[in-house]
Amino acid sequence: MVAPQQPAASNLPPASPAQSAAMAAAARSTRLTGRAALLAVVICAIALSLAYPVREYIAQRQQIDQLLAQQQSMSAQVKALQEQSAKLNQTWYIEQQARQQLHMCFPGEQCYEVIPGRSAPAPAVRKAAPAVPWYARLWQSLRHAGTEPSR
Repeated sequence: MVAPQQPAASNLPPASPAQSAAMAAAARSTRLTGRAALLAVVICAIALSLAYPVREYIAQRQQIDQLLAQQQSMSAQVKALQEQSAKLNQTWYIEQQARQQLHMCFPGEQCYEVIPGRSAPAPAVRKAAPAVPWYARLWQSLRHAGTEPSR
């Protein structure tokens, strides 16, 4: 077997032990070891496996917030309808609505409805004759200027 050739160290000055240790540490730190590669793969796998569940969690939280807002709106609507139902169970409210909306009255009562009359017609304003446009006046003055004055 042939051994690979080493560069000639005869023209380089001898390195001190501190310099050679620093060069060896620099060479080791730039190399990607098997452990570092495995650690990078594991971290990427964990990140990718957590991406979908986190996205689903955020979507579900948004949906929950929308449903809570809808629930509050519906409960306010139910409360308003319950109040209206309670009013409709009152006799005085039914009578009031019958008088106002249906113009009804009890037997023996005379009901009157005031119908707004017609207002008096406004006095006719006489319109002024339409003003002669500027270009017509200009044309008339040019025609008048072209004629000889009468004596």
